[in-house]
Amino acid sequence: MLQKKVKEMSGMKVKGKHVILSLVSLVLGFILAFSYSIANSEENGPGKRSNGQWKQEEELRDQILSQQQKNNNLQEQLYEKQEKVVNMEKEFSKEKQIYFNLAEEAEKYRMFLGKTKVKGQGVKVTLSDADYKPNEDNANNYIVHEHHIFKVINELYIAGASAVAINGQRLKHDSYVLCHGPVIQIDGIEYPAPFEITAIGDSEVLSSAMNITGGVKDQLVNENIEFSLEKKTEIVLEPLIGES
Repeated sequence: MLQKKVKEMSGMKVKGKHVILSLVSLVLGFILAFSYSIANSEENGPGKRSNGQWKQEEELRDQILSQQQKNNNLQEQLYEKQEKVVNMEKEFSKEKQIYFNLAEEAEKYRMFLGKTKVKGQGVKVTLSDADYKPNEDNANNYIVHEHHIFKVINELYIAGASAVAINGQRLKHDSYVLCHGPVIQIDGIEYPAPFEITAIGDSEVLSSAMNITGGVKDQLVNENIEFSLEKKTEIVLEPLIGES
């Protein structure tokens, strides 16, 4: 009986080992099958890229890099052209300033020559003969002479006058003033006293120049010339017609 039981138990042990081996084999087979399935799905799934797709993507990358390089080159060219434009604008600005200065100079020369109409603030200086005193030896000591007029117009020009006229006659670069007794001849035209000298310029500056102590006004008064000065907000001097 005992031997029979031992045999039965030995048979049960053998059967148990077979069952365990079967289970282990089953599990290993399942794992291998699952691993193969996953690997196969990764190779054949949507994430797989064929050689054609890789080539297409590489071409696209090359095109993008090429386009970026072209853009960089164009950007550099744009910067260069912008710099040229800035330099040209600076040159034009310099030339414009030169032309502006030349135009200003030309305008000054035209005014000096009496070729253009001039309008602006200024002063009017009036020189008159003084009352003659019978007990004095010489009556010429009481009348206005050309050197008196020259003193006034020279001082006005020095003070910045842009245009000057005597009794309405515009002076030019080669004007002359001559004294003929009680009258003054300006460029061949005679005018009697009083003599009104109008000048266009800064009225304050012109007035100060004429009224400076010991200046033109004091000298003329000491020489028996009646002197008066009036500031003007607007003086108009017409251009000389037919003058060369």
